[in-house]
Amino acid sequence: MKKKFDIPLFIAVLILIGFGLIMIYSSSSIWAEYKFQDSFHYVKQQALFVVLGLFLLFLFLKMDYQILYNRSNLILGICILLLLLVLIPGIGSVRNGSRSWFGIGSFGVQPSEFAKLGLLLFASKYLSISKHSLKSYKKGIFPILFIALFLFGLIMLQPDLGTGIVLLMSIIALLFIAGMEMKFFYIAGILGILGVVILILIAPYRMDRITSFLDPWKDPLGTGFQMIQSLYAIGPGGLLGMGFLKSRQKHFYLPEPQTDFIFSIISEEFGVLGVIFVCALFAFVLYRGIKIALHANNLFSKYLAFGFVFQMIFQALLNLMVVVGLIPVTGVTLPFLSYGGSSLLISMISVGILLNISKYQIE
Repeated sequence: MKKKFDIPLFIAVLILIGFGLIMIYSSSSIWAEYKFQDSFHYVKQQALFVVLGLFLLFLFLKMDYQILYNRSNLILGICILLLLLVLIPGIGSVRNGSRSWFGIGSFGVQPSEFAKLGLLLFASKYLSISKHSLKSYKKGIFPILFIALFLFGLIMLQPDLGTGIVLLMSIIALLFIAGMEMKFFYIAGILGILGVVILILIAPYRMDRITSFLDPWKDPLGTGFQMIQSLYAIGPGGLLGMGFLKSRQKHFYLPEPQTDFIFSIISEEFGVLGVIFVCALFAFVLYRGIKIALHANNLFSKYLAFGFVFQMIFQALLNLMVVVGLIPVTGVTLPFLSYGGSSLLISMISVGILLNISKYQIE
């Protein structure tokens, strides 16, 4: 039965996006004034993506999401093509040491973000029609794992470990929800640890990230610099923070604070209450998303809804753990809040599909 979409979820997402725009201005105004002579430079660019994102959100809210079921293979194929194209010099552009972007004027589009969406669509369809073959590794699991690992490999060629981790963990979570036997996850865990060791051995800079995580003060002006500055931002926040626009670390201490480490500035300016506010909003998004997944009227929409909400919340948790020093730097953004058009667009498209699914909930 068709109903109204989930308005509480929509309002929570709008609050996150609005607060994100406010904090992008606060965290980036000093850098933007210095680099572009325009303190609103970053927030204006993000606002353009918000407008485009709202258009896409309502587009995916209004469309029949079964179209995504029918076109999931095509969408995944396009995502794979984009991941291949971005690796070609002259087509893909390098930013912060990664060939992860298509440069379009002053804007950049990150195809790995779209790959997360494409893989979830494909995996949800695959699992919905292969439920009875999941006990067979050859027929049920290997095909989807092969595609996931292939995408992960393309993303690692950029390289972009953070996005790759989010992509793989989303598929592992879907397999868990689909009812895979626990033996598979034990094996996957062991292979995952071995894979991480190999990735560290072939790229020594990842070991630098781990050593700087264990002791950032060992190299305070090098690999440990960003983590130290993040902790210096969080520490003085206290209960109520230093006040809006009064962050000290954004004054050329914390590099590009509007991106991965925007939560540090939120903590510094709004203190513990700001942290609780943001975490409560993400917890509410998780609650509404799980509720939508549980009451979806078919397996495809159940898997898709769960996949989207898991992906958003897992990425948020990764970002927050990095910012407070619980895990090494991964390079993932904080959904809805960090500066970054590709991440914002995919998050808003995901919410649009979630809201669409919520219109067809069963009691």
